[in-house]
Amino acid sequence: MVTEKKFRFDLYYRLNIFPILVPPLRERAEDIPLLVSYFTQKHARRMNKRIETIPADAMQALCRYAWPGNVRELENVLERAVILSPGPELRVALPELRASTSAAPAEAGGQDMKLEDAERTHILHVLSETNWIIGGPRGAASKLGLNRSTLRSKMKKLGIDRSS
Repeated sequence: MVTEKKFRFDLYYRLNIFPILVPPLRERAEDIPLLVSYFTQKHARRMNKRIETIPADAMQALCRYAWPGNVRELENVLERAVILSPGPELRVALPELRASTSAAPAEAGGQDMKLEDAERTHILHVLSETNWIIGGPRGAASKLGLNRSTLRSKMKKLGIDRSS
């Protein structure tokens, strides 16, 4: 783009000090439950709504979907779902997502999953992957994009300890 004069030469070199490679969302399916929880609550607060549960089939469909539009597409789907949800249960347009899904991990046997449960499940999964290492560059907090103290606080709130 610099050679085509579509991007400023000086700005490119200022931004290219330390390249950061972020894999697409389809390669980070373990991040989806936490992102679903975050975006759902963000838009529910903005619209002054209470969304308390996410049906398990909706969460499974969200995790299976390939997300060609990445995190922005996920946020847009969830914003629409919050708008269209008349009650405390998130209603996701599943036919759209099911059209291009692949195999997904089974969750909660088709029962509704509360947002806290989704967050708890995701945190436990990441803790298991990191062998319960919380801090450091390869710890659970880093993988979740949280400060170590924030993760510990969430763990306490959700009743997560090593015996979980």
